[in-house]
Amino acid sequence: MNSRICILIPAHNEARTIADVVKNVRAKGLDVLVIDDGSSDHSDQLAKEAGAMVLVNFKNQGKGFSLQRGFDYIISRDYDALITMDADGQHAIEDLDSFVALFNAQKPDIICGNRMKDHAGMPWIRFFTNKIMSALISLVSRQKIYDSQCGYRLIRADVLRNVTLSSSAFEIESEVLIKASKKKYRIASVPVKTIYGAEVSKINPFFDTARFIIYIVREMFVP
Repeated sequence: MNSRICILIPAHNEARTIADVVKNVRAKGLDVLVIDDGSSDHSDQLAKEAGAMVLVNFKNQGKGFSLQRGFDYIISRDYDALITMDADGQHAIEDLDSFVALFNAQKPDIICGNRMKDHAGMPWIRFFTNKIMSALISLVSRQKIYDSQCGYRLIRADVLRNVTLSSSAFEIESEVLIKASKKKYRIASVPVKTIYGAEVSKINPFFDTARFIIYIVREMFVP
């Protein structure tokens, strides 16, 4: 029997792309939940018109807050897993098939998208910081994670019911991997493409990387 999977998309001022992303996911027969993080450009309305369920943060709360709100909503319903993806069109819709196929076949607890096998077009600073962060998180998690900073990933609902998350910003993606690993959940990877266009990353490569490293070092000493 195929698994019930919901696609979770946090969005902040993504009116240019959000409707197409939602329509293309819905065309695959998958449910979509968009968390609109205080947008001022009607992203929420466009997502709803395209076929998504939509929850709205009435002010900008950060990616971590939005993801946690989405996690809570999805695990309270009868889904087996969720897939997080970006609202800006960077994640290839066709790669959803790879996540779903691997989950149905092997039932790993988390599946991370791996952009590092085909990183053409990835800004060098992002490639470099991803390599560092993935090595550190693999060390703390005691399992190989090739691209720990990829936001395109599948998470089994039971994982989110059994870990306590506290991050409200971008480091939530590292927190999920580390805390799941400490509870012996199995993390797999699947190659994905990344489509680089006119979008501007909301991550500050220096400030946010420093914050990630501080968080990871702190987690090294937590059982």
